[in-house]
Amino acid sequence: MNTLDNIYNRRSVRRFTEKDVDDEAIITLLECARWAPSGLNNQPWKFVVIRREDTIEALSNCTHYTDTVKGAKVLVAFYFDKESGYNRTKDIQSIGASIENMLLACNEIGLGAVWLGEILNQEDKVNSILKAPADMELMAVIAIGHPTDEERSSTRKSLAEITYRDSFENKW
Repeated sequence: MNTLDNIYNRRSVRRFTEKDVDDEAIITLLECARWAPSGLNNQPWKFVVIRREDTIEALSNCTHYTDTVKGAKVLVAFYFDKESGYNRTKDIQSIGASIENMLLACNEIGLGAVWLGEILNQEDKVNSILKAPADMELMAVIAIGHPTDEERSSTRKSLAEITYRDSFENKW
């Protein structure tokens, strides 16, 4: 799949099959995530790969998306390593790029994934479950697995709704 097709066709997957995700796939996803751009190449991210059923179960109680989390074979928690940061905005943007790299890599290798942001409302609980040190800030959790065969579609706002020429005075 070429890059543009991957971007246009990636969808959030919230239902997964029972098939396990192998170690090779997980390593591929982590490699793609770590190759995201970051300011001064500071790479401010840390990843926690979660496969234990009891930990997945505990994390499923930290979100309204309980069934999605329980159905995933792998969760990846993305953390901002505040000790390695130099500019909070840039660092968080870099972690967003890292997350997107992983989502696109999932799509490329036939896995499904969804970016769970709502779980941030229970950050303290998640940090406790994952035994996160104080210098780590939770950015997101990604639920990963083999997607079910259901149809997924999505829409986007038109460029005219979100784009301007030269200034906000001139609509696209």
